[in-house]
Order: sequence, then C-alpha cells, then structure tokens
Amino acid sequence: MKILCDRSGERLDAALARLAPELTRSAAQRLIAEGRVTRGGKPVRKSEKTAEGWELEVDQPEAVPVRVEAQDIPLDVRWEDADVIVVDKPRGLVVHPAPGHPDGTLVNALLARCGDSLSGINGEKRPGIVHRIDKDTSGLLIAAKNDFAHRALASQLADHTLCRVYDAVVCGNLREDEGTVDAPIGRDPKNRKRMCVTERNSRRAVTRWRVLERFGAYTLVECRLETGRTHQIRVHMAHLGHPILGDAVYGRKKPELGQSCQCLHARALTFVHPRTGETVTVTCPLPDYFEEVLKKLRAGRV
Repeated sequence: MKILCDRSGERLDAALARLAPELTRSAAQRLIAEGRVTRGGKPVRKSEKTAEGWELEVDQPEAVPVRVEAQDIPLDVRWEDADVIVVDKPRGLVVHPAPGHPDGTLVNALLARCGDSLSGINGEKRPGIVHRIDKDTSGLLIAAKNDFAHRALASQLADHTLCRVYDAVVCGNLREDEGTVDAPIGRDPKNRKRMCVTERNSRRAVTRWRVLERFGAYTLVECRLETGRTHQIRVHMAHLGHPILGDAVYGRKKPELGQSCQCLHARALTFVHPRTGETVTVTCPLPDYFEEVLKKLRAGRV
C-alpha cells in the first residue's frame, strides 16, 4: 500500500492512521517498528517527521486466523446485514479476549455468529470491532463483517461522523442544563490502569452532555462522544466533579443505590452504511439495572 504524505512535520504513526483509515495508531506503530514502512526502499525511523510529498510504502501482512475460539454466546442483535452488525452488549461482558478473560467475550460470540464473514484488519482475521465499550458499560457496539466495511466505519470513527449517544446517572446536581468537556485524556502516571485529564502524553477528548432529569443528589444526563478515548465519559464526568454512579475507579468508592458498577449505557448509534451510503440509526432500551436505579430515584428512595 502506497501513502502520499500531504503535511510536513507530522508524527509518522499519526500520519499513517489519518491517511489509511484501515490502520489504527497502534497498528501503524507496530508496522514502523517491524520495518514494514519504507521510503525509497529504506525503512523509516519512528522518530522521523513527515514531509509533504513523501511517498511511503506500507507492507501489511496477510491476515491470519485469530486464535480465539468461536463460542455460542447469545447476542442481542439490533441491526445486521452482510457488512455490519450492531449488538446490545450486556453489562459484564468483555469485548476482547485478554489476560484474565481468555474466552466468553463478545469477540467469541461474533466469531460464532459471523462464521467465515470476518474482517482481516490489522493482520488478524476477526470480527472488525471498530470501537469498544467497557466491560461494565452496557449498550450498542458496532462491528464490521469484512475489510471494506471496517475501513469505512474506522474512517467515520476517525472523522467523528459515527455518532454515539450514552445515558448516565451521575452523582450530584449539575449547575447548567448542558455543556461540553474539551479536556485531553492520557494514562494516569500514578496508576497505569486508570486514565486522567492531563496535558502529558494525551490526546484531545471532547464530550457533549445535557441534563435529561434531575433528582437532587443525582442527575440523569445524555452524553455524546465527539472523540473516543478510553474511559472518556467516566473520566470527563469525574473531571467535572460529577462521577458516574457506581464507578468505583473514578468516583465514590462506596456503593450507592445498590450499584457496584457504573450506571452508563450506550443508547443510540448513527452511522453511514459503508455500501449503500444511507444513514442508519440504531437504538436500544435502557437495561433493567438502569431502569431500577431510575425507579428508586423517581420514588425518592435515595
């Protein structure tokens, strides 16, 4: 794959991720480290900055079958065709296999459902998970069934045209009815498992929120993501001084209203279909655990 650089002074991995939507930033970094990104036949160094007019050659490895077992795990499918599948992920289900969660994940379930219709993005044949949501967050997640769809959806994610809407119950009473958090997010230097608002080694993060209902000590809000950083809504709401109810990582350590996990649900998702060009909006209802919290709040049982 040939890439023509259109800017000077840009980080190499950032340029590749921007100009080749099928590449994530981490995938670009890996290809550079492996010497698979060359200019004039010579591998480029990761420390190099781009120059306008550079022509880069990217050697992408052939997709290999991923070593993840297909498992017949029930899925709540909200929208599906030959290119795209949108599922309502329950709270507690891990998206990707990882240390401590080798199976029983959403990827295992999608492998079973999609069969041979798999994306090979980033060198692995697997359902094209375009974005992720936390284990303890419920709601909509979109996946691509082939490379064509994955590239298109990844591009929409990169240019912020893939719209994701979340509902959350936060602690405290927000002063305004709506607002925007524009604060960069990076790894917490004191705890690598946490994220935080920081200027150091961070990326821009933007969350738009508005109040849906007030309960005095708690507030129901809608959050719209303009960017998709790890734990973004949880970090941004905590940054405002209104952490998500049940979020023991970024909020109050003691369980409240019976919630030991964050009260956060991905309610709606809008995307442009990769093949037809039509705008598709998918929604899903609030899960039982979320409705039970609202029932308690509306009844004044706080």
